[in-house]
Amino acid sequence: MRRHPRRARGRVGVSLDDAVAEFALEIGTEDPVTIAGTGSRGGPVAGIRTVRAPAGIDWIQPAEMTMRCGAGTPVADIDSALAEYGQCVAIPTIGTAGGALAVGHSGVRRLGWGPMRDTVLQLRYVSAAGELVKVGGPTVKNVSGFDLCRLLVGSRGTLGFIAEAILRTRPRPAHEQWFSSRRDPWELLRALYRPTSLLWDGTTTCALLEGHAADIAEQAATNGLTPIDEPPPLPPHRWSLPPAELRSLSAESAGAFVAEIGVGIVHHSLPPPGRIHDAATIDLHERITQEFDPRGRLNPGVDVLAAV
Repeated sequence: MRRHPRRARGRVGVSLDDAVAEFALEIGTEDPVTIAGTGSRGGPVAGIRTVRAPAGIDWIQPAEMTMRCGAGTPVADIDSALAEYGQCVAIPTIGTAGGALAVGHSGVRRLGWGPMRDTVLQLRYVSAAGELVKVGGPTVKNVSGFDLCRLLVGSRGTLGFIAEAILRTRPRPAHEQWFSSRRDPWELLRALYRPTSLLWDGTTTCALLEGHAADIAEQAATNGLTPIDEPPPLPPHRWSLPPAELRSLSAESAGAFVAEIGVGIVHHSLPPPGRIHDAATIDLHERITQEFDPRGRLNPGVDVLAAV
């Protein structure tokens, strides 16, 4: 286990365990409260008392490919620390780890790296009753029963405020390169060996390949790919579509878009169309919310279903 300097909201020498306990006391048990990070995924609820999660990397276990950090730790700091061991995490390198998990958006490498929720092994969060709750386990073998980590990821802080996380790391790619092609994206998805990402704007397909440089060069030559410096910029609005419906975008939708092929996420210049949830989904959402936060203390006014 490799220990790292501990930091709790800028207070040098405070252990992560102590910082998490202080965080729970700060949240308390009575009044409405909201949580803030760096603002990269939206700010806290206006007019509500604001708290910030503890920050800092507590330890990294390179051999076990796990790490423990405060939820307020910038993902860029995590990425920099893991680079020393040739590892990384499947979380987009913007904002904080807790903010990324609370929102649950996996980033454009999801096709190859899997959803962000699979990165989480264990969480400690503060409940609406002000209690510290541990869910999951520090290793894959320790996880059993209901996997509440998956329920918290994407809940936008409405079920509990994440205080700390034990995350699964992954090997850092030996080499990576973006390519462009005019070929059909679904044809490329079948032809390429485990692409990390395939982005399509209705005309051009951009592919991210990872691995050994020689293997990547061979794939590129075989499939007629052209190297590019970076992928296309992503429009601001996020849609979620069944992967089978992505083809309809080029013919039926107005506005610019970049679709993640094989995943079903579309980055669009226009806001997503209103999504109607069935009665069973609404009922389940309401029952879960009632169980975790019956008084609506945590991030009041945030509508998780509206963001799905």
